[in-house]
Amino acid sequence: MRVFRGRAATIAADRDVNHRLLSVAAGGECAVRVWIPHRQIAFGRRDTRLDGYRRAREAAREHGFPPVERDVGGRAVAYDGETTLAFARAEPTDDFRTGTADRYDRATVDIEEALRSVDLEPIRGEPDDSFCPGTHSLSVADETDGGRPRKLVGIAQRVQQDAALVAGIVLVADRERLTDVLEGVYRTLGISFDPASVGTVEDAGGQPGPATVRTALEDALIGDAQTTVTNVR
Repeated sequence: MRVFRGRAATIAADRDVNHRLLSVAAGGECAVRVWIPHRQIAFGRRDTRLDGYRRAREAAREHGFPPVERDVGGRAVAYDGETTLAFARAEPTDDFRTGTADRYDRATVDIEEALRSVDLEPIRGEPDDSFCPGTHSLSVADETDGGRPRKLVGIAQRVQQDAALVAGIVLVADRERLTDVLEGVYRTLGISFDPASVGTVEDAGGQPGPATVRTALEDALIGDAQTTVTNVR
């Protein structure tokens, strides 16, 4: 398995690294990456078709988050550039029409394992009006608010002819900044969003620090595979 570590110099160059993961998988080898992307709002394709999309991009810039469009996933997600983690695992595929559910399930189990290793108990699913709403999400219960679930993980998938990429986001800290920009963007897009639905590893009482969580995620996604490390520059 090829493991990519680090972040490229620009948002565009950093996104190209994920295409490298798919190229590795297309060649028959699995690849994993867990990293902190540059600060940005990554809009989904459905967002671009909404009347408020241009204004939403402006709202993102006003909050100091450069707007970009991503290849996978649904609605907008926010990366703070300092604590928000992204993860990706690319695998070869013999038949792009099959295996989607299995890849989602395996990735979900691995992310659950990683969260448990940093002292959290994940819940499958998400509360109403979450950021980037979708079937493949993980939440944690806020015991200070009657056990209310708060979303901190979203998972998406991209499949091409000979490879598949399961990718996602994990909110580690900086909840106030993230909810502030997401509220402005979703309001402008005309999409329901509840700031109270957002959770982070830190707020849920997990072991602190993106470095700790990054290691836990990488270990879980790699499993017992032998690895070759490629440092991203």
